[in-house]
Amino acid sequence: MVLLHTKALAFEAFVIKDIRLEGLRRISAGTVFNYLPVQVSERFSADEAKATISALFKTGLFKDIRLKREGEVFIVQVEERPAISDITLSGNEDLETEELTRALKEIGFAEGEVFNRSLLERVELVLQHQYFNLGKYAVRIKSTVTPLSRNRVAIKIDISEGVMAQIKRINFVGNNTISDEDLLDEMKSSTGGWFSSLTQDNQYSSLQLAADKEALHSYYLDHGYINSNIDSIQVSITPDKKDVYITINLTEGDKYTVSDVKLVGNLIVSEAELVDKMTIKSGSVYSRKQLSKSQEAIAERIGDEGYYFARINAVPEIDSENKTVALSFFVDPGKRIYVRRINFFGNDKTRDEVLRREMRQMEGSQIATKDIKRSTTRLERLNYFEQVTVETPRVPNTIDQVDVNYTVEERPSGNLLAGIGYSQTGGILFNASVVQDNFLGSGKRVGVKFNNSQISTLYRFSYFNPYTTIDGVSRNFDLSYSTTDAAQANLSRYTMDKYGTGLNYGLPISEFNQINIGGAVDNIKLNTTYSSAQEVFDFIDANGNNYNSYRLNTSWAHDTRNRVFFPDKGTLQSFGAQITLPVSDLNYYKLTYRHQWLYPIVKDYILLLKGQVAFGDGYGDNEHLPFF
Repeated sequence: MVLLHTKALAFEAFVIKDIRLEGLRRISAGTVFNYLPVQVSERFSADEAKATISALFKTGLFKDIRLKREGEVFIVQVEERPAISDITLSGNEDLETEELTRALKEIGFAEGEVFNRSLLERVELVLQHQYFNLGKYAVRIKSTVTPLSRNRVAIKIDISEGVMAQIKRINFVGNNTISDEDLLDEMKSSTGGWFSSLTQDNQYSSLQLAADKEALHSYYLDHGYINSNIDSIQVSITPDKKDVYITINLTEGDKYTVSDVKLVGNLIVSEAELVDKMTIKSGSVYSRKQLSKSQEAIAERIGDEGYYFARINAVPEIDSENKTVALSFFVDPGKRIYVRRINFFGNDKTRDEVLRREMRQMEGSQIATKDIKRSTTRLERLNYFEQVTVETPRVPNTIDQVDVNYTVEERPSGNLLAGIGYSQTGGILFNASVVQDNFLGSGKRVGVKFNNSQISTLYRFSYFNPYTTIDGVSRNFDLSYSTTDAAQANLSRYTMDKYGTGLNYGLPISEFNQINIGGAVDNIKLNTTYSSAQEVFDFIDANGNNYNSYRLNTSWAHDTRNRVFFPDKGTLQSFGAQITLPVSDLNYYKLTYRHQWLYPIVKDYILLLKGQVAFGDGYGDNEHLPFF
């Protein structure tokens, strides 16, 4: 019998008549045979022995391998590595256990896998690196391996995260024209302020610092410094690993202006129209940001003509002597693209027709960028979806067709509201409402509302159909009853009962303009007491205490907002007129004008300007508006 292992490989060659495996517990014989470089009937020598040991060790399944020979029988003795039975993480507050477990699994460290000491050391380094990225340089990681029965081990990883390092100072070297304050404004890393204990904006993160480096470079490129560079960033950490000092070394270079802008290629539309849409002009400071915006503007305008995949390449000609840049925009429109099919995904509750009727891009027609964007905006304005995304993949085996795929994420369209409260004037307040904005996925809105307090009680039912006709004529119907006790509101001593119903139609006259025409019928009854104000008695003496009102309503609205609820850009203008018919018991009219303008300033900040003006008066026998 001959014994072979890693240190003894010299022996007499022989022809293998049989192969026997010994020492296997968890690993199947088939797995081992699959990795063996030798087979029965083959000649086995020292070279084959080396190859066998090498092949089996490479699997990572074994910690010891021995080769033996009994006559013509080749024997492989193995000692399996233990399997990981359990992995326990403790002390990880900033990183979730699920996230860490998923990351460790990606590198082969998971329950059921073969345990390898070197892999465990790598795991510790990976975890340490994760915490370094968070700015926690004082992190300590200790691993404990506990042997279990059946060749298994349990691993416990204790993490002491320590405190996050805080930025004490950020220094800039080389900024001769741009101030430190302006550069710091472009960075998310900061030394903090009064509320840093809450906001934690002064905590160091290497990932954030890397992003800040790109932000600084972009800032210089957007302000004409085309040769600027962030040369290096030095990070110094105090011995206690709590404080960080950052030094940013940069080269500004010279500031460049745009000397000339020209368009070259097949422009599709007039050059003057494209130039007008560009944000970078001759004589302006060179800006990479404005250059990209100009490319997008050109592509969008050409895309409106069906050339959806137009390529716009900007080639700068740099004049170092005069510090100027001449820009040439090469326009390659490509082929005109047509839409084969429009598909919707994610609308599990909302009917397909509800989405399709909002489309401004049509199937079978040439694609238009503005129609794609407008269709997306109209879907967002429905307020049925959390998110709307659009993709335009090419149709396979075609060169001029695409599909337009809209993916929506539905939000709950029904609202059930119930509340109770108390006010000094209204006493106990109770309200309840059920509103379904997308009733049974039809796009129709149905609502029932009830409010009750010592001042008033309201019952209301409403129904709204945005597409009564295929042309987009909407219809709104409501029915209500209310009672009001003015004395409880400290207005006057009278009560009012009101029944009302109304019907309104919305007529779209263009994409952004709509006219609303409708009418309403109200019945109002006033009830007085002995202590009612003289004004109330005078009004009743002149007009009675029971009034039937027949009103005509009309309005015009111009709405370019991107959303109905919580918009962040666009304009809303509306003018409304309301007048009671002469057959009404009370004759009056009301005029209202409303304006709203929204403009996004920077991320998460919006400028909103709004105003409202109203005027009303009586006519005929009524000289004034009713006091109620």
